[in-house]
Amino acid sequence: MTAVNATTGNLVYAPTRDGGSLPVIDVTSPRFAIPDDPESLRELFETAAYEERRYRRVPRFIMRLMMKAAAKRSLLVRAIFDPGATYLDGLSTYVMKLGAGNLPPPYDEPTDLRIAASAPLVLLRLRTQQVARLMADGLVEHLTGNATPLHLINIGGGPAIDSMNALLLLNRRERDLLRRPIVIHVLDLDEAGPFFGANALTALKAEGAPLAGLDVSFDHRRYNWDEPGALGSLVDELVAAGAVIAASSEGGLFEYGDDAAIVANLAALRAGARLVAGSVTSADESRRRAITASKFKLIPRGLEGFAPLATRGGFRIAQAESAQLSDQVLLRPL
Repeated sequence: MTAVNATTGNLVYAPTRDGGSLPVIDVTSPRFAIPDDPESLRELFETAAYEERRYRRVPRFIMRLMMKAAAKRSLLVRAIFDPGATYLDGLSTYVMKLGAGNLPPPYDEPTDLRIAASAPLVLLRLRTQQVARLMADGLVEHLTGNATPLHLINIGGGPAIDSMNALLLLNRRERDLLRRPIVIHVLDLDEAGPFFGANALTALKAEGAPLAGLDVSFDHRRYNWDEPGALGSLVDELVAAGAVIAASSEGGLFEYGDDAAIVANLAALRAGARLVAGSVTSADESRRRAITASKFKLIPRGLEGFAPLATRGGFRIAQAESAQLSDQVLLRPL
């Protein structure tokens, strides 16, 4: 099934593997952009802290009963509280980033809308926006004055919407920077997320869509970040071809991977990547408490815990932005 450029109220849709369709997130659009001026961020962080304190006062067994009941009415709650999952799959994470005003059926029940409007999910949307912006800002210097092919490596990226939004931000800033062959390489064991991602890119390239007329392709490769040899081979191949290489992992490697996997993957990227962007789970007390109460195997390192791993992999933290639940980093080679 090929992607469809169906636009309704400025929303571009693409099909999913199960036969449905979802809007394509575009952080350059007011429908998806999260206000990130200092005052807006302060208010968002205060709201998130208030919601965390409120739910913390509810006894755990009562919260479990509430969530079990809510899961009967909400696909989003069902994904978050699936007792058999240790991580949130790429497509479920993607739906949670759409925002309450953009949820299509069957994700638009009242409970879904409340969940989508909650502060934690707004922070999740901010995470994507920050990673995309860090990538776009970091790439400008490497794309100026040349037409070298650009290859974006996305580790554990599902639909790779952060990579696409980096391109959308660059397209808005200076479209000529994108007049070159571009490939988004998604390295992920998941199938449903990359399936949608490939269709989303096709929709964004359709006539009248933001990336129309650009040479951008999508390459999904099954990849286990505990076995980084395939990543090293890909980087070597792209270096030999003279490509500009940038990598990202939003909600992936730096949040779920163990120390050895992070160092090994960064070391493989160090052979050619000009920059790496990604999200690091915060290590503050409230975040640790929330992770302890959940089933997800997130590792709350924070910047202090992550920085030494980046150094061992051959990178330094050049820039960081906070979304409270996570810190988004831009890494540059040492």
